[in-house]
Amino acid sequence: MIDCKVLSCLAGLTLVATSAPAFAQDEDWRAWDVAEGCRGLAPLDDIETGPSLAFRDPSPATIAMRRELLNPAVNSFTFREVDEVFAHRLVNAAAESTDLPEAEGFVMPGDYAAFAHATHTDAMLVMRDGAIVFEDYRNRFSPDERHSGFSMSKTIVALLVGQALGRGEIASLDDPATRYWPALEGGGYDGVTIRNLLEMRSGVDIEERYDFGENPSLAACIHDTAIVLNRARFADFGIAVGRREEPGSGFNYATLDTAVLGRILEEATGTPLEQLTAERLWEPLGAAHEAFWLADGPQGTGRALAGMGFNATLRDFARLGQLMLDDGLSNGERLLPEGWVAQMTAMRPLDPDSPLPGYGFQTWQLGKEPGAYSAVGLAGQYIYVHPQSRTVIVKLSHYPPGAELDDVVGHYFAQVANTSM
Repeated sequence: MIDCKVLSCLAGLTLVATSAPAFAQDEDWRAWDVAEGCRGLAPLDDIETGPSLAFRDPSPATIAMRRELLNPAVNSFTFREVDEVFAHRLVNAAAESTDLPEAEGFVMPGDYAAFAHATHTDAMLVMRDGAIVFEDYRNRFSPDERHSGFSMSKTIVALLVGQALGRGEIASLDDPATRYWPALEGGGYDGVTIRNLLEMRSGVDIEERYDFGENPSLAACIHDTAIVLNRARFADFGIAVGRREEPGSGFNYATLDTAVLGRILEEATGTPLEQLTAERLWEPLGAAHEAFWLADGPQGTGRALAGMGFNATLRDFARLGQLMLDDGLSNGERLLPEGWVAQMTAMRPLDPDSPLPGYGFQTWQLGKEPGAYSAVGLAGQYIYVHPQSRTVIVKLSHYPPGAELDDVVGHYFAQVANTSM
């Protein structure tokens, strides 16, 4: 069982549970198939509906490999090979990529090499005033490789929600989710607003805990059935989920909330998530490389995994950080409504003693620096923005399961942000 008091569990979808063999061998893979115990929680569509981009029926070998994703012996490499193993949806690079300027004269504080090693760093980049002042690649990771962002994906969804709001496709953050996805009527998400979803305060009855085996948790059902076996769509589990408290009353980090939010985006705009990302972010940002979203469901029906599925290069992740720092402006074009980033990053307090003491709209407060905020993903993925010093930091990592390093990372990021050129 994974204890969701562990901060790394709160920061993203945890894919391995110690109640089952941690890294199953080929002959063990069937023991992980929890789909039979999950029937009735979401439609299980076993009918092939035709070929679809980057979808293949998962074989036993593929299923076994998918369960190696967080294996600490190899995760520095599996995190950059996600598209080789999982179903996914491509996000095209910009037709004309823009160069990121570089500047000299910045020296990283303290012993960066020791910090990078201790925090399992695959790559790290620092931007100051829109220019790259530091960039480092490790473990044979290269500038043109894509790395899993895990739950940093949630912040991207919030950016897209802001765009839809500005375009009038979403009328109000206080609209009920059912206005855009009527299938939610009668379930736990009935009466939940878009604002509730953005703040992780839906009140639905789910814990971000992954218990596999004969009596799987709901989170395990969703993960195994949708992502590993590709037999249902992730967000569809929201149709039948129950409620445990009133919407808006309490914070409960749940990837299902963001999955439902992603489905609402698609319904409101009439556009798949990967296309929204390409047309409204990647193209105008001048992104240099293709990105991709992990996907769920059977062939022909799968959707991009809004809650934890985005993969991109280090520099392209940095473009997202710079977009937020610049209040939604990029290359002279306004991509986000004025003030949307301020709304996203207005933190509601959580545990003041935590390294993550506040949460906004799919964004975290990391550390104690005034005004700083971060996208945070499982296993050490960060886009950190420090407006006071106009600093953006991106860190891609390969933490072992259960590692608690947010305090160490937050402290070092603050040092970097407060180091002068």
